[in-house]
Amino acid sequence: MGIANQITILRIFLIPVFVIFLGYNKPLYALITFLIAGVTDALDGFVARKLNQVTTLGKILDPIADKALLISAFIFIYNSNLSVKFPYWFVVIVISRDVYIILGSLIIYLLKGNLEVRPSIYGKLTTFFQILSVLVILSANIIYIPLEIVYTVIYIATIFTVLSALTYTYEGLRQLTG
Repeated sequence: MGIANQITILRIFLIPVFVIFLGYNKPLYALITFLIAGVTDALDGFVARKLNQVTTLGKILDPIADKALLISAFIFIYNSNLSVKFPYWFVVIVISRDVYIILGSLIIYLLKGNLEVRPSIYGKLTTFFQILSVLVILSANIIYIPLEIVYTVIYIATIFTVLSALTYTYEGLRQLTG
């Protein structure tokens, strides 16, 4: 197993550490852990390309690690004792979109025998704003950040989450009918 995959596995092991810090109401430590996980996300891809260690395992583990970290963040921040949390509707929309995309991909694969996966700009912006929303929520539990700023980031993340779901729906229908 190459260094890149080991870095990805480290990110997976950071998820329970992150969740434990949330459970013990330690937003600073949770934020630091989340940031370290983010660095490992950038690092594993860089190392894989630089050392020519791009593997099928890495292509599977990397998005799983990313989604597991983000979904854990949304669920456990919502259910935490933190003073500033995600609204319930936001958590439902974010997780529903991921489940929707996974099920849609599975249906296309089962019906067509293959699946073209092309990340959209809306998907990338969704990921960016979802990560930013986690950073802002955790930071708002450490330092003062006006709730208007916190909710603006959450609303922007919601808009891109919905837009990306619509974009992937259109792309999925194109693959099914084309």
